[in-house]
Amino acid sequence: MKLNNLQRVFLGFYICLVIFWAVLFFFGIREGFYNYLYSFLFGLIPLIGGIISMINSRVWGGLNSSMGKSIFFIGLGVFCWGIGELIWSYYNFVVGVPAPYPSLADVGFAPSIFFYGLGAFYLSRATGAKFGLRTTYAKVFVVLALVSIIIFSYYILVIVARGGVLLSSTESGIKVILDIAYPLGDLLSLLLAVVISGLSFRYIGGMYRFDIYAILLGLAVMFIADSVFSYTTTVGTYYNANFGDLLLTTGTFLLTFGCIGFYKSRDEYLSQ
Repeated sequence: MKLNNLQRVFLGFYICLVIFWAVLFFFGIREGFYNYLYSFLFGLIPLIGGIISMINSRVWGGLNSSMGKSIFFIGLGVFCWGIGELIWSYYNFVVGVPAPYPSLADVGFAPSIFFYGLGAFYLSRATGAKFGLRTTYAKVFVVLALVSIIIFSYYILVIVARGGVLLSSTESGIKVILDIAYPLGDLLSLLLAVVISGLSFRYIGGMYRFDIYAILLGLAVMFIADSVFSYTTTVGTYYNANFGDLLLTTGTFLLTFGCIGFYKSRDEYLSQ
């Protein structure tokens, strides 16, 4: 596995964040400046990585190719997520609101899921998933994967996260909608990730296979992370830099890490 210089920088920053999170966790620090600082810092990964990815998508054909579209839209998705986290930090540091949800931060968070989900769709086209659908085995796999994930998602999102109650009179309508929309959007991306990995496994090869795997794993982690966020904000146990935030850090890192793996075109790498 060959990492480019940008990936090494982002990986090093991610490791520092994990250590930072571990210190907060083991010392039982659940509120205050350092918790807010953690939230701000991990939002820099998708914010900066998203910009780099969108710019670099041009060397892969930009919006004129499936891979270019995949890199651009996943980059746009994580960038939007970074903007949302930046607004979240504004509420933390300036307004003094520890958990601004729902808030203007959702203007960044909400569209991010759509964009990196769209990127996952184009990734499926770029990695040959459509060819895998030609076999009976692949069609059975897709059906079983869809059913299994939907059942699992209902259990996590409704039974666990909301105590079996989809609508609660004690919550605002916007919060209920967002609690469902975030994990549901991630669910659709996760379904794409499962289908892509299952159908195009033999087509994914060469120097970029680990970058593609990172993106697919990132989609799965984001689904779990948003489900945890929905659960903790519903039961009132959320705090900045909790375990859910560590999952969000990991999910956005994996998506960003995978995208910046395509920092140069294939021809540029081969010419080195």
